[in-house]
Amino acid sequence: MSKTTIPLDAVDHSWVARTPAPVQPYLRLMRLDRPIGTWLLFWPCVFGLALGAALEHRDFLLHANDWWLLALFGLGSVVMRGAGCTYNDIVDRKIDAQVERTRGRPIPSGAVSVAEAVAFLAAQCFVGLLILLLLNPFAMMVGALSLVLVAGYPFMKRITWWPQAWLGLTFNWGALLGCAAMADRLPLAAYVLYASGLFWTLGYDTIYALQDIEDDALVGVKSTARLFGTAEARKWIAAFFAVTLVLFAAAALMAHLGLPVLLALLVAGAHLVWQVRTLRPADPKNCLRLFRANRDTGLLLALALIVAGWAL
Repeated sequence: MSKTTIPLDAVDHSWVARTPAPVQPYLRLMRLDRPIGTWLLFWPCVFGLALGAALEHRDFLLHANDWWLLALFGLGSVVMRGAGCTYNDIVDRKIDAQVERTRGRPIPSGAVSVAEAVAFLAAQCFVGLLILLLLNPFAMMVGALSLVLVAGYPFMKRITWWPQAWLGLTFNWGALLGCAAMADRLPLAAYVLYASGLFWTLGYDTIYALQDIEDDALVGVKSTARLFGTAEARKWIAAFFAVTLVLFAAAALMAHLGLPVLLALLVAGAHLVWQVRTLRPADPKNCLRLFRANRDTGLLLALALIVAGWAL
């Protein structure tokens, strides 16, 4: 793979660059050189699993089956995030070719043909299906419903100024799926947790989209970053993160986790405040760094649910 086919948004010194050249374009299609997206898909799954355990009045991660489910959701997050990115790149190949940051991606650069990308997408979806079949029937049905959201996402940036909201609906489906897999039901608390994830995504993906305001304007792609502008983005992101914490706490309290979860959420809240305070909307490197910091936000939110469950 030549240097000209490596996208500018690839991570420097990634292990992907040390793999055999014919394999690299497919690993980049899956964004395995940029694992942040996998983490952001995985953490809502953990939220759902932990909430489901609380609803069943038992501690999470203290049973062998919990670790089995965690492994399944971890593998599923890698595979389905890769499938989503592959699908997105197929749909967006003409737009990506016009943007400096993305024109080196495998499809617009010619490293992978559209037909090869479609075949690779089908293979990833097949693996995802095998993982889904290992869950209970109710969870399988919940997982299948997510395909509607996945299919629509690449087109949202052409239709609405709020594609980040659709991404939030898609990326946080794991909260519902995790709860369904653990508890075999979806009470109101699960939907409140899902809504919390939606607002979290609105915050962090607006931060991400701030990098692309100029390029998006040139090619006519819409985003909340363009809608708010660099002058107002911080206020909106702060509001999104505030609602995230309120809804997350509400879901935990509905699962009878009580005061311990509120104390644990103070740490996650402080991390989100740090993001807002240090955000420089006109600085792409700063935006990318803070966007990636949401891997740690997810960990802190997950620990809040898990530790609060152990404390009861």
